Amino acid sequence: MSVEFAKKLASIPGYVAGAPAGKAPESIAAEGIAQLASNESPWGPHSAVAEAIGRAAAAVNRYPDPSAALLRRRIAERYETDPAQIALANGSCDILLAAALALCEPGAEIVYAWPAFSIYPYLAPLSGAREVRVPLAEGDVHDLDAMLAEITVATRLVLVCNPNNPTSTHIPAARLAEFLAQVPDHAAVIVDEAYVEFQLHDDPDATVDLRREFPNLILLRTFSKAYGLAGLRVGYALCAPSFRSAVDAVRQPFSVNAIAQAAAAEAILHQDHVTRQVERNLVERVTVEEGVRELGLETPASHTNFSWISLGDRDEAAILAALEREGVLVRPGTPLGGPGHIRVSYGYPPQNRRFLDALAAGL
Repeated sequence: MSVEFAKKLASIPGYVAGAPAGKAPESIAAEGIAQLASNESPWGPHSAVAEAIGRAAAAVNRYPDPSAALLRRRIAERYETDPAQIALANGSCDILLAAALALCEPGAEIVYAWPAFSIYPYLAPLSGAREVRVPLAEGDVHDLDAMLAEITVATRLVLVCNPNNPTSTHIPAARLAEFLAQVPDHAAVIVDEAYVEFQLHDDPDATVDLRREFPNLILLRTFSKAYGLAGLRVGYALCAPSFRSAVDAVRQPFSVNAIAQAAAAEAILHQDHVTRQVERNLVERVTVEEGVRELGLETPASHTNFSWISLGDRDEAAILAALEREGVLVRPGTPLGGPGHIRVSYGYPPQNRRFLDALAAGL
């Protein structure tokens, strides 16, 4: 008789990483591969962050601060709020998974748009809730009116990925406020803002003010993208203290390691560095978008560090194979919920040029 596993495992899609399995970042770089599949920043963090990592590494024989007091305080200072309103986790995925466990159970509902962040389909099977997927509107943007129509007395979580991964589109803060005003108080709204620093509609802090008006709003942010700390996995939420307590209750202790805490606590002090990274990203965004459109392909105006490219009637697998032969890795659209698309992250200028040349040759 073999071991029996929970039936819910059959409903969990499984995460497929953008990088080749079993290959470390340094080996990918050594092979000359343009790794444009994972929405990482090609530029590293501020030099002071590396120094903070070195100092923290000297004490790795000790457990990290379970409350992450320094990091929580610095995030709170950055947003002029109380540290009690900051939840920390091993990447923003950790908070999403914990939120589902803390807020949902059989009979509850989770509403989200699709395609969106690929972790969302995990939440219903893990918590026993029912998921309600709402198709994106024309232009690959959230259909907020359609999402409102799906919210019921059973809805416990509403997820808005903004800017949206994988489609790169963004909802302005004013439109989001109109939506929040119509969401009943019993439903928690998580606005997943992993790429918020890159969007061009608003000041990145525009949504922070909305939390004062809408207590059921949770803003989810990360150090993985604009701060260049993807390898250390630090996510955080701006939220009510009750939400922080709830997600902390269902997660393992010490979920943010000591080196990650030290790096993020230093990184958040260097907002000028983040601004430079965003400006660099914008230059590469223009290059890629213009190059893609010159090839006759469609892509939404990006508010992120990647582009979502429609291949039309071309074969997705064949395009991916052609790019890979040229040493360019991008994400296929099919597992992200968008068959007939590819998602390409912006790399260094030579990598982006290489991508455009390889794409042209493969069409």
